[in-house]
Amino acid sequence: MNISRSLRRDFITYGIGYLLAVALTGIAFACVFYRLLSPGATLGVVLVLAFIQIIVHMRCFLHISLKRSARADLQLILFSAVIILLMVGGTIVILGNLMARMM
Repeated sequence: MNISRSLRRDFITYGIGYLLAVALTGIAFACVFYRLLSPGATLGVVLVLAFIQIIVHMRCFLHISLKRSARADLQLILFSAVIILLMVGGTIVILGNLMARMM
């Protein structure tokens, strides 16, 4: 009994996550493809939708919550995100500097 309830709850969570991910992707695609907003507003909407989709994936597929038992996993993911942002940011700074020197 207990396993079937847990399995059912997981399938419902996966289904909700899938539907939310598809809807968020569809909204972002529609904003860009049909040019519903100005370019700046479209960029803002796509960034907000991307952030929401990250949260949906973490909650529905990776099962990361804000409970005390899952805080270590959340801290690990946040640390990894900071390292990746530092690497990407450093690469952009270096490429911008190279572009300025080449021009």
